[in-house]
Amino acid sequence: MKTEKLNYKLPTELIAQQPTAIRSDSRLLIVNRESSELIDSRFSKLGDFLRPGDCLILNDTKVLPARFFARPPDRVGAKLEGLFLAEERPCIWKAMLKSTRKIKTGEHIYLKNKAKADFCVAKMLEKKADGTCILKIETSSDAETILNEIGFPPLPPYIKRNDDLAVAAIDKLRYQTVYARKSGAVAAPTAGLHFTDQLIEQLKQKGICFAYLTLHVGTGTFKPITKDYLEDHEIHPEPFSIDEETARLINTTKDKGGRIIAVGTTSTRALETAVRHRRSSRIEVASGTTNLFITPGYNFKIIDAMITNFHLPKSTLLALVAAFAGLENILAAYSHAIEKRYRFYSYGDAMLII
Repeated sequence: MKTEKLNYKLPTELIAQQPTAIRSDSRLLIVNRESSELIDSRFSKLGDFLRPGDCLILNDTKVLPARFFARPPDRVGAKLEGLFLAEERPCIWKAMLKSTRKIKTGEHIYLKNKAKADFCVAKMLEKKADGTCILKIETSSDAETILNEIGFPPLPPYIKRNDDLAVAAIDKLRYQTVYARKSGAVAAPTAGLHFTDQLIEQLKQKGICFAYLTLHVGTGTFKPITKDYLEDHEIHPEPFSIDEETARLINTTKDKGGRIIAVGTTSTRALETAVRHRRSSRIEVASGTTNLFITPGYNFKIIDAMITNFHLPKSTLLALVAAFAGLENILAAYSHAIEKRYRFYSYGDAMLII
């Protein structure tokens, strides 16, 4: 399929720069896959479109404060911006760094804390062709401990931020789901940002089941498709796990005729990875990594509905929702959302595809 088919034009003012004051006050567009009907609603009204016995599958990954700042060894006032990607082994980080042309392999940089003071030294071990770097952190603390001292929320590049601590404090709270518990992501599973504890309790009272899996979202979620055809694009692998309790809840829901509703593309990919090698739609305990790229024509085996945000043009996430809802339905829904001035992307509004 040609990548250009996933293109659309979005007015820049519809890219949400801030979250709504209350998470569940975001708008919700209901997309019916069979009838192509579109209904404008609010996320707080989600329960109106669910049935007792349905099961929502949420990704409980926790976003690390992975964005950090540093300075070159010989320029006190200069500033480098970095993004932690992974701790490959103790004190060895894989990271992305901007403006590192003058930083040579073997040289040191100084990581800055939130007060903009030097915190620790990092040695440049390797600069890779893909733009990533390998750093040796010259301290004995683990990555999460260090990032809690120096890190800022790793917001996507279309949300404009600097190193303002007051703004970062808000983002630290809001660029994280209320049910996040397992650290490891460098981007949020944004479909879940609309849930509040109160809404979750309301849905439980209605007879909606909640199950949790983990997929640690990586920077590949923001990587645009640059190939002319979707089939030529590769997705970066991301670690995931589905435990015994979640497998039991999903299978019980299926057995009783309830719907499995994936909250987000990350939950969708984890679920479909866990069953894609089986003819059955039953889930078993699973863990590992997934680079499953779902494109139009894919045969979904487990999910019956999906909650998702509005995604960038020509992105793997848009390809996934087009595969689930149908390309024509999705393009029509996006056109409607633009006309109705919905807010787009990570801090934007949501869709329920049924």
